Amino acid sequence: MHELSLCGAIIDAVAEHAGGRPVRRVGLRIGHFRQVVPETLRYCWRMRVEGTPYRDCRLDIDHVPATVTCRACGEETTLDQPVLRCGACGGQEVDLTAGNEFLIESIDVEPLAVDGEAV
Repeated sequence: MHELSLCGAIIDAVAEHAGGRPVRRVGLRIGHFRQVVPETLRYCWRMRVEGTPYRDCRLDIDHVPATVTCRACGEETTLDQPVLRCGACGGQEVDLTAGNEFLIESIDVEPLAVDGEAV
């Protein structure tokens, strides 16, 4: 279950960028070919953040379908199966244009407070 180690890496990156502020939400973009099961990732996230400052942090996952662009005809195809083939002409000379992402797209943090006022 590599999702557990992925959660550890996400937490490390979030901690580095949050600057000690409480984190409300982390938004991820995960491509189809990354072989990450969203439900398992959410489960592992809840396990990893339990008892930490991130325990109330929500993990939002945007699943990115795999798409290819055909070098022969230029068509873009969203793949239903893990077969890299153009849906228009059947060509196998294609470039993967989406579906390999694993990005922390956003981190929503609490605003800093200076003298009791949010900044």
